[in-house]
Amino acid sequence: MSKEDLIPFVKGQSGNPNGRPRKYVSLLKEQGYKLSEINDSIQALMSMDEEELRTVSTNDKATVLEKTVAKAILKSMSNGSLYSLDTLLTRVYGKPKEQMDIKSDNKIEVIFIDGKTIL
Repeated sequence: MSKEDLIPFVKGQSGNPNGRPRKYVSLLKEQGYKLSEINDSIQALMSMDEEELRTVSTNDKATVLEKTVAKAILKSMSNGSLYSLDTLLTRVYGKPKEQMDIKSDNKIEVIFIDGKTIL
C-alpha cells in the first residue's frame, strides 16, 4: 500500500461511521423489554442446571431473551469460558468493588553526589 492509496480523514467526519456496536441490553430495550425484566430473566436462567437451560433454549414458547441468554450460558459452559457468565453476573449484580491500599511515608530523600543535589 502506497502513501497515495491512503485516504485522509475529513475534518468533522468519523472514520468509523457505523460506530461501536450497541450493547445487547440496549437492543433488548428497543424490542420492548424493561431493564427489570432483563435482569430477572438473567437471574432466573443463571440458577438453572444444564438440562433446564437446554430445554429453555429449544422451547418454542420461550422469549427471545430467555433463549439467547440460555444459549450464551450453555456456550460459555462448553467453551470453559467465564466471559459470558461474568458479563451476565455483572449485568444483574454490578461489578464488585475494588479496594486498593496505598501507603506513603511522605519522606523525601536527598542524595549528594560530587557536590550535586539529587532528589
